[in-house]
Amino acid sequence: MAPRQAFRPQRQRIFLGCEGESERGYGALLARLVEHHRKVHLDSVPLGGGDPLSIVEQAVIQHRRRVARGDYVYRAILLDADTLGRAPQRDDRARSLAAGQGFDLIWQEPSHEAFLLLHLADGGALRPQTSADASHALSRLWPEYRKPLPAVRLGQRIDRQAVLRARATHDGLRRLLERIDFGDAP
Repeated sequence: MAPRQAFRPQRQRIFLGCEGESERGYGALLARLVEHHRKVHLDSVPLGGGDPLSIVEQAVIQHRRRVARGDYVYRAILLDADTLGRAPQRDDRARSLAAGQGFDLIWQEPSHEAFLLLHLADGGALRPQTSADASHALSRLWPEYRKPLPAVRLGQRIDRQAVLRARATHDGLRRLLERIDFGDAP
């Protein structure tokens, strides 16, 4: 008689739409940091750039393609806020479409580089107003940073404590971390 295999519950699938490869690398880093508990599978999905509406529309398309492999318990999109306000009607449609399709919009204000600053001990208090200011501040604090950075390279500078530091000041990140069961301890 063959030995019985231990029952392993299926991981809950999380859809994380990523505006670009930088966000995808960040999503992959989060997946590595929660790998120890094997409760969730974080599916970081590249969406491409554009305004918020085009990004949300692409997320809906990508979600429909992937849901055939199993449903997602949570859906979020990580996107820059620097294009908000250029086309207010399209912004409103993006928010409405996201809400109607069950996507949580996680705004990086104004950009991914400013979002990364929240993770750095000396960058958490900085609040750059433009993407250029955020890039400049990040390059001062992290001279080796190059866009896009894969998860392995991000992990050399951003660890669990850095993510927890950022969570304390970013509500969207806090919601995402709760859904992936990030927790406070390793």
